[in-house]
This record gives sequence, C-alpha cells and structure tokens, in this order.
Amino acid sequence: MIQEIKIPRILISGTGSGTGKTTITIALTKALQARGLKVSIFKCGPDYLDPGYHSFVTGKTCQNLDGWLMGKESVISTFIGASQGSDISIIEGVMGLFDGHSPNSEAGSTAEIAKWLQVPTIISIDASGMAATFSAIASGIKNYDPQVPIRGFVANFIGSKNHLSIIETASIPLPVLGGFPKSNDYSFPERHLGLRTAGPDILTEEKLSFWQNLSEQWLDLDRILEIANSAPPLSVKGSAEGRIRTKDCRIGVAYDEAFHFYYEENFKKLREEGAELVFFSPLKENKLPKVDGLYFGGGYPELFADNLSNNKDLMQEIGNFAASERPIYAECGGLMYLSSEIKNIEGQSFPMIGLIPGKAIMGPKLKSLGYVEVHTEKRTILGEAGIRFRGHQFRYSDLILENEDESLFSYHIRKRKSEQTTREGYTVSNVLASYVHAHWASNPEIPKNFITSCRRFKV
Repeated sequence: MIQEIKIPRILISGTGSGTGKTTITIALTKALQARGLKVSIFKCGPDYLDPGYHSFVTGKTCQNLDGWLMGKESVISTFIGASQGSDISIIEGVMGLFDGHSPNSEAGSTAEIAKWLQVPTIISIDASGMAATFSAIASGIKNYDPQVPIRGFVANFIGSKNHLSIIETASIPLPVLGGFPKSNDYSFPERHLGLRTAGPDILTEEKLSFWQNLSEQWLDLDRILEIANSAPPLSVKGSAEGRIRTKDCRIGVAYDEAFHFYYEENFKKLREEGAELVFFSPLKENKLPKVDGLYFGGGYPELFADNLSNNKDLMQEIGNFAASERPIYAECGGLMYLSSEIKNIEGQSFPMIGLIPGKAIMGPKLKSLGYVEVHTEKRTILGEAGIRFRGHQFRYSDLILENEDESLFSYHIRKRKSEQTTREGYTVSNVLASYVHAHWASNPEIPKNFITSCRRFKV
C-alpha cells in the first residue's frame, strides 16, 4: 500500500563549504521554534559534527542523509520516520549543491537528496564584495539542473542592509529571502576540518539568541515557511515506522565527550533487530553495564586520553569482557581506545586497553578523509567472509602495529576513487576494530549479524 505523507520541508544548501549553511540552519531553527514550531533537522553527507549542533538546538537527534552510503529508499524512509511529530523539517546540505562523488555526476550530492525528497531548496551565496555578480551566480545555479527544486537565495556575509537591498533589486531569477552580515563575535569555532563538538560552552544562550534575533530581522520567515509548506507529499510503501522486535539482547554503547560519533540509523537498525542499547561513559563510569556486546564509536579520545587511561577499573572490566569472548565492535576513536597506547599531538603517551596490539599516534595533518567500501576477507562478529558495506574515514591518527600478523586483518578497504585496496579491520578473537565509520544502511545484514554474535555469547 502506498501512503502519501505531507511534510513541510526546506533544504539549506550553498555554493560550497564555508558559505554559512550551518549558521543559517541553526538561526532559522531558533526563529521557527520561537514561533512555537517543532523542528526536525537533517544533515546531508557523512558528517558527525554539524548534526551534533542541530541535535543540541532541537533536542532531537539529527539524522544523516547520504545517498552513497544509504541509497534512495533508506534516505526517504529515514527522512519520513524522523520527521514525524514535527511541524517542519530542515535539511542542511553538504559542500556545494552539486558536489558529490564525481565532477560529472550528482551521485552523493545535496542535489540528489533534494530531488529524491522533492524538497524546496534555498541557496546560500557568499555575497561579500559583490552586487550584480550575485545574480550571475544565482542564474547559473538555477539553470544548471532545472530538476532541482530551487526556490530562493540567501545573501550571506553582506556589508549592510543597503548592500542587501542592492542585491535584492538586481535581476535575480528567484527571490532573495534575506541575508546575514558577517559576525565574527558570534561565529562557531572550528577544529580540524569542521566545527568543534557541540555543547553549552559553544552554543551559548547568548549566541543562539543573537542568531534567532538576526533571523527575525534579516530573513523573510513568512516566505520561507510558505515555500516549505509548498513541498509536495512524499510517497512511501506501507508504514514509515520500523519494525520493533522483542528485546532479547543488550548492547553497551560508549557515549560521552570522548565517544559520540555514531550514525543514528545504526542505532535504529540495532533496535529493530531486537537490541536494547545501554549507554555508558568510559570517562565517568568504572563499571560496565550488564550487556551482551559492546559498541565503541568515534570521537576525540585523544583529548581525554589522560582521564581514559586513569580509569583502570573500567579498562580492566573491558579486558575481562573481551576475555569472555563476548563481541566488541569499535570504530576510529573506539579503535584508538582499544589499542595499546594513544600518543597525542604534544607527544605524550597514555596506556589504553591493549586489545588491539598497536599504538594510535596523532599527527598534525589529515591521514585519511573520504568514503570507502569494505569487503570482509574472513568471518567476523559482523558475519561471514565476503560481506560488503560502505563507510567513511576521517582521522588524524595512524595505528602502528606491534607486528604484521596476518590473523589481525579482516577487511579489504577500497577508497571510492581508487581501485587499490588496503588491509584493515583488526580482529582479535571476538574484538573487531577499524578506522571506518560504517553506515549499516549500506548492508542491513550487518546489525542482524552483530546481534546474532551477541546472542551466541550471552552469559
């Protein structure tokens, strides 16, 4: 049965990175919340940092929408499911509107998501130092792919209200819905290639109030809402709700300031397959919860290496858990925590759990960034040999192994733009750790198999 679901929605995209998409999304959200509207926010692409900001502002988990990692059906079902109970859904794009996996294709781009979800799209353009050129850029974007439902533009980083008025009176192909002046005092600080982790020290009430007030003064909120409400119904097969099984498996999930990079879709699929997720903090707790498996996501363990290393009781508990052969799955920061040692950028070394025989060494330069495909070469806690799935890497550390024992490796990893493969996926007994942030929508068998492994070794 096909259902038609009406979801007021809008997408904030840009001409590239650094055009203020996140700030506009947060500012617009705060202004709409002030009008009493319930807002859901989504982020295109594999990023974890922007979703943290959106989750903080809305109090509701921000979902990633990634065409390459998830596929069309999963993108649509995730969007519909997470939009329920909200008055409007806002999607923040990634990079520029048409930037995806290839300069000759929209695959993996914001434009692809805009078309799949038929979502009215607003483009942020860096308008600093320009007037009529704004119109030329806007015309080029609008005409590049007429199937993308672009409905207006925002002139960002303008000099004054008069500057905005000049741009608005130019020959723009679609309406200019407002703009923001540059404000260094209220911008959000960055780390590595993106924003710093969201928290009350970053997203202060003063900053959020500033951007809310600016939205109310500088954006045409009524027109933006009108555009969002013009979005056509989305068609979906059956119910948008996922199936929920009886909970017969408990999985402990490390979640705190050191470990918080997770795809919400992975949690959803674990719950649908019968897992109860039990969150705990490796920074603050010295005992493990009673669980059948452990899941360590990414984050910034190097920033908390001293505290993690000093929590000897919990590290011993995790070691004993591994010795019982109950499954442990770890990604990126989780891999670093399970290694023998973390050496930070200042050269200080901190002992870690030691389940994976290698040292995680931080460097000043990016070691890996981008999409990858994984092919397992042997049986792991995620299933039999030959399983394939997709994921993303973003790291500043390398794992230096104590030895190149062939039994350690379980993955062949291929970067999206390369035919060459590297070996990774470090396996010791029922411990599996990797730098890959896997998105399980790319292979729904993964969460099923992980839970099966947890059930097999329940104590």
